[in-house]
Amino acid sequence: MAENSFEKLNIQWFPGHMTKAQRMIEENVRLVDAVCEILDARIPRSSRNPDIDRLAAGKPRLVILNRCDLADPAVTKKWAAYFRAQGLAVLETDARSGRGVNAFPAAVRELLRDKLAEYERKGQSGRGLRIMVLGIPNVGKSTFINKVAGRKAAAAGDKPGVTRGRQWISIDRSLDLLDTPGILWPKFDSQEVGEMLAVTNAIKSDVLDRETLAANFMLRLCELYPDAVKERYGVVRTGEENGFELANTLLDEYHGGKLGRLSLERPE
Repeated sequence: MAENSFEKLNIQWFPGHMTKAQRMIEENVRLVDAVCEILDARIPRSSRNPDIDRLAAGKPRLVILNRCDLADPAVTKKWAAYFRAQGLAVLETDARSGRGVNAFPAAVRELLRDKLAEYERKGQSGRGLRIMVLGIPNVGKSTFINKVAGRKAAAAGDKPGVTRGRQWISIDRSLDLLDTPGILWPKFDSQEVGEMLAVTNAIKSDVLDRETLAANFMLRLCELYPDAVKERYGVVRTGEENGFELANTLLDEYHGGKLGRLSLERPE
């Protein structure tokens, strides 16, 4: 990626409403019992806000690896083991179809088992749990909440930044979710993170040079899934006259799900 396009990205992808959203999260985290962090299973590292440890303020955490239907199943299992090794609870879901979503209430209660036992000892067994749901834009957060709630309780869309304000959503008498706006972070640590977010539509790809983005994406897929690329496109040599055109085709077909279940990051 050209240096000037990366600088342009850092300027444009953190709009003012995200500063307000971050402040709102900081002010409301004290009201909840745990924090649920929704990640894109294809890019768990790049879709994870590095400010989450500070924002979660030491609360118990549940990681949702969403869009697992688009990710490589074997790699998703490695990511699940990686997060569990850090002491985090993990749930694999596909919010669009609802796969794995029904296990969410039970996963929350298991995560907060000690707190529930404490409530019972105090004669407060009917006291409900409150969970804050966090995630970067366009990671499927609102779709996930709607599936858990069994109704259209949160605004959902296929573009970044649909949720703009705080929303309390009652799942049942014992569980309430606090939906929050999707937030990014003020500065990327690497060019790779910006590219992964653009490839998966977490940020608008038009803030980057599309040809460079597509070419770098091709190189990544040729490294991670050479057989899949070769099967669909034949032998690919970067630098060929049609290299950028082919890379753009690959990017479009990836968005269309025509290349199969591919994970773009590995825990190792």
